[in-house]
Amino acid sequence: MSTSDNASTINLRPKILKDYIGQEKVIQNLKTFINAIKKRGSSSEHILFYGPSGTGKTTLANIIANELKSDIKITSGAVIERAGDLAAILTNLNEKDVLFIDEIHRMPKIVEESLYPVLEEFMLDIIIGKGPSARTVRLTVPHITIIGATTKLALLSTPLRERFGLLLRLDYYNINELIEIIKKSSNILNIPIDEESAKSIAKRSRGTPRIALRILKRAKDIVDTTSMNKIDKTLLEKLFSMLELDNQGLSNIDRKYLKLLGIKFNNNPIGVETIASALSEDIKTIEEFIEPYLMQIGFIEKTSRGRILTKDGLKHLGIKVKNKDIQQKLI
Repeated sequence: MSTSDNASTINLRPKILKDYIGQEKVIQNLKTFINAIKKRGSSSEHILFYGPSGTGKTTLANIIANELKSDIKITSGAVIERAGDLAAILTNLNEKDVLFIDEIHRMPKIVEESLYPVLEEFMLDIIIGKGPSARTVRLTVPHITIIGATTKLALLSTPLRERFGLLLRLDYYNINELIEIIKKSSNILNIPIDEESAKSIAKRSRGTPRIALRILKRAKDIVDTTSMNKIDKTLLEKLFSMLELDNQGLSNIDRKYLKLLGIKFNNNPIGVETIASALSEDIKTIEEFIEPYLMQIGFIEKTSRGRILTKDGLKHLGIKVKNKDIQQKLI
């Protein structure tokens, strides 16, 4: 088996629902949905997945296509810039195919509006010509299943969101689910791993299988390039040191963020603009890639005055609060 990321990802992804680990309520809904399509012989509604990055939206879209024995076309909302781009995609699909639109919230408004009749009636309206001579032609679209995915449900317009028959939220995974995924994947990769090592990786995976598998593949790199032949405590100590991951899965930039609030600013409330400037990062990186996990594990809190560390965040850094006002707030 190739050790490249692409090959590993393809091989490690489950292909059918019964092999999927976690997201039990989502899986149950999908079983009902798929059985209904098989019974009817065609799709009558569509699916919208939303939730954090790396929790399985693309994997589930591929599984649905496999379960329906259909072909899947994968695209992104960001690359469908014009209604003509959408038309080109749709006219190349066949009955029962699956169209997966990742980051669907990034579609331009004009493309989004062109998608409405497709979702409702399997019809596509195309405008031919310009100015007074322009006319609308309505084309029939094959009965396909459209699957949208987004990490930002709030950015989807209400008309688009309401045209999906099934809205399913994918949440972060618990430690036991991640351990099961890691052990199963290591077996596929033919790398022995003990329970404690699987747990150690799971604890650093931020609740997402994507990160767990990324760490596992880096462990495989060490196995492939050294005399080590299994994933154990010794190997992981070396790996986590290389990746700069602590026991909570925090990276170097995460720790810089926490130390900035807790030490440099003595845990006084700080605005995101100040934080971004002090870390030499843009605000979007702070809000979308650093803060969500720190909030999830309860290390930071957003207040009306700014960000502060919680008791757990301070404890993780071994910091004692000297500011009495902040001490009172944390009680």
